[in-house]
Amino acid sequence: MSELITLCEPVWHLLVFTQTSKPLSLYDNQTSSPMQSERLDVIAVGAHPDDVEIACGGTLAKLVRQGHRVGIVDMTDGEPTPNSPGPETRLAEADAASEALGVHKRIQLNLPNRRLFDGFDHRVALAKVFRRYRPQLVIGFGDKTPTASPDHYQAMLITDAAVFYSRLSKWDEQFDHLPVYTVPRQLYFRLAVEPNLIPANAYHTIVDISDTLETKLQSIACYKTQFEHKPAIMERVRASAVVTGALAAVAAGESFAAARPFAVDDLLKTVLSERPST
Repeated sequence: MSELITLCEPVWHLLVFTQTSKPLSLYDNQTSSPMQSERLDVIAVGAHPDDVEIACGGTLAKLVRQGHRVGIVDMTDGEPTPNSPGPETRLAEADAASEALGVHKRIQLNLPNRRLFDGFDHRVALAKVFRRYRPQLVIGFGDKTPTASPDHYQAMLITDAAVFYSRLSKWDEQFDHLPVYTVPRQLYFRLAVEPNLIPANAYHTIVDISDTLETKLQSIACYKTQFEHKPAIMERVRASAVVTGALAAVAAGESFAAARPFAVDDLLKTVLSERPST
């Protein structure tokens, strides 16, 4: 069962929600030190609930199946929106989507929707998550999303800064004395309805999601308030995955970009590990 966590202002306490328990503080009131030390291998960061599912839900589901511990961070609750009764409904939809993907934790920072801007407090809030859960890989927005929410671009700026802040020493009081942590790898995603590649980044990788595309679509469908009145969205997401996968000769794919290339030790093992069938 995945945990759903929301960060409440102005106290900035992490709260855990499960289907069978009341909220539990993850910080000791005396020391502000973590009561749990469950590490996550991968954290995907979005501005709103549903961003991550649309961008990289197939990859997250695949990582879970491969045995990795996966978490999602939503910076805001995504509300208000035209067809949603309110935050409680959107939170329940996010919980259902998390269950569909199989992710281990979902964290909501409770930053302001529609008024999300890069700033010091927002950077620190996300950096605390990275310091606490110590992911090997952070994935987030990689560019502006014209005609869509400007929160997406602000989320990218905040994520970039939080990865940097997470490794800064001699500043412990800003991060509740959580230990310094350097995130080893960071990748950028794009929404499935955006172009296949992120032009500002030259180094792209495509993940084969042929086996998890239906799981991705199932997670998106959990957001009834956002997409039930947009029946074409599922076909657009499916078509995008097919087109992206075709670039790498697989049935469906999701693309990711890196700010700089990654070096490999064994070239043949890397390029031949998952050869597409011919």
